[in-house]
Amino acid sequence: MKDNYNRRGPVKRHVDPYKVREGSDEDEMIGGVIEGRNAVIEALRAGRAIDKIYIAKGETDAALGHIASRARDAGAVVVDADRHKLDAMSQTGSHQGVIALAAVKEYSTVEDILSIAEERGEDPFIVICDEISDPHNLGAIIRTADAAGVHGVVIPKRRSAGVTAIVAKTSAGAVEHVAVARVPNITAAIKELKKRGVWVYGTAADGASEMWETDLTGPIAVVIGSEGDGMSRLVSESCDFKVSIPMHGRVSSLNASVSAAVVMYEVLRQRGGKHS
Repeated sequence: MKDNYNRRGPVKRHVDPYKVREGSDEDEMIGGVIEGRNAVIEALRAGRAIDKIYIAKGETDAALGHIASRARDAGAVVVDADRHKLDAMSQTGSHQGVIALAAVKEYSTVEDILSIAEERGEDPFIVICDEISDPHNLGAIIRTADAAGVHGVVIPKRRSAGVTAIVAKTSAGAVEHVAVARVPNITAAIKELKKRGVWVYGTAADGASEMWETDLTGPIAVVIGSEGDGMSRLVSESCDFKVSIPMHGRVSSLNASVSAAVVMYEVLRQRGGKHS
């Protein structure tokens, strides 16, 4: 199987969660909401990991503008929201035009993930989630990633679920053991991984080969596309290879987290059922 592809060589060492579905707000907010201007400002000053900040649309208040600016500087996504949405999200009834959605852990970097593999003396095994918007799917992917020996998961800053309370709950605690990197641009992250000798495999129904017939050993990153549309065009074009999961029933696709699990365990199988 190793003759199928030429290897690049050794690794150089060194959705908006509130839009997942109707009625999902309450689950996504458990344990992760900071409301009110002073509370949000203090969270930012303290360096708290913030996924998104929702600010009342059309507000010209200088304090809210200051919060938005500081949040962007901290790497948080700032979203304009109408008052009705803020009221529906609020748990205190006194949001003062701003609600922050906190991450349950600090995000890692792609470099951190590569370092984890290096420290273990293993070829990198990375999962890239291309706009997985359902927090339950992301949590399930992280849970399987931990079980399959993945060194880290990469997610985009926008149009993706973040590491929030419901993700942590769905992961059954695995989020505490798996590095998650949140990047501004997935294609740029893929480009950097390729420079570092990592081969990138996208999962797609029209993949050139079935995963059973594909060499998935060595330094590898597996891309899992979004629930509805699969991989975005630019991400798909950035992959070295595209592989498919054999489907013999009448349904033409699998849930994103199930697809991820199938591919992760095929990688683990090809690595001899253990870390490389």
